[in-house]
Amino acid sequence: MIEEVNLALEMTKESMAESMSHLEKGLIKIRAGKATPSMLDSVTVEYYGGNVPLSQVASVGTLDARTITIKPWEKEVIPEIERGIINSNLGFAPQNNGESILINIPPLTEERRIQLVKQAKAEGENAKVSIRSFRKDANDTVKKYQKDGLPEDNAKDAEAQVQKLTDEFIAKIDSLVSNKEKDIMTV
Repeated sequence: MIEEVNLALEMTKESMAESMSHLEKGLIKIRAGKATPSMLDSVTVEYYGGNVPLSQVASVGTLDARTITIKPWEKEVIPEIERGIINSNLGFAPQNNGESILINIPPLTEERRIQLVKQAKAEGENAKVSIRSFRKDANDTVKKYQKDGLPEDNAKDAEAQVQKLTDEFIAKIDSLVSNKEKDIMTV
């Protein structure tokens, strides 16, 4: 029975780690005014009848802090890349110079920065809610095993481990959101 509890704790830890990963991906999508190639990670391009990630048809880099450059492997793909960027709803206006595509990232206004900080905090809160949900599920599982004969000391230890995991992940979330907030508010 202790093995089942340990397995449940391991599954809880994996679920919490997935929530963290989801948060990290969500925070990357919130742009902080600096151009980074990862801003285009969600862009897909129609290429020979299928949708493929932008990184598979072009090299993506930065020219400076405000400009992303996209150099396609084949020039015929440029219109498809532009269409993919526009359809991704990221709010970017691609500029085609015949050889590559440039995307200028406009500086953020103070009002927009505040909106982005709120968005980052909301992402963090959603992650915390999912972490707490996993804690509740794990504790319910421990209680179920306790009713089935798991000794009370083992149940208390398992609940303490779950709480420790929860505290660790909540602290990581707070740290990620705080770093993103600093990044956004840096002019």
